[in-house]
Amino acid sequence: MGDVVQIYEDYKEHADFLTVYVREAHPTDEWQMKSNVKDDVCYAQPKTLEQRVGIANDFTKRFKFPLPFGIDDMSNAANDAYAAWPERIYIVDESGHIAYRGGMGPFNYKPEEAREWLAARYGAVKHEAPKSPADAAPASATGAAAPSTPAPTAAAK
Repeated sequence: MGDVVQIYEDYKEHADFLTVYVREAHPTDEWQMKSNVKDDVCYAQPKTLEQRVGIANDFTKRFKFPLPFGIDDMSNAANDAYAAWPERIYIVDESGHIAYRGGMGPFNYKPEEAREWLAARYGAVKHEAPKSPADAAPASATGAAAPSTPAPTAAAK
């Protein structure tokens, strides 16, 4: 999650970003993982849009997620159109065409590839080395697990 937040912070002046919460990846009533219990992110698969909105709101508040956030409808239209589950990054160009289609997570989810595309288009963003170990990780990159990692999308401006 921290990589995507940093990409957003670095390129939000050049591209519009949208994260879409799709169906739950590891719900308690389907495929619960021990890490969800450890990190206290345990949710049943939402059956209503109201439940899905509640989980999404919990995610954005608990993890102080700064990216614009959308929620897939209960027919899973966004997920079906973009094969977004459990996580995936797309970049849509100014003409509305997909310019970058990232791999499906978790194993082929590589935010650094989206960063490379944005850097090639808008220039690389350099970061200073942290001054101390406490400065090494931004607060939003705690490594904590979250409900189904949403599928971020950047659209070139």
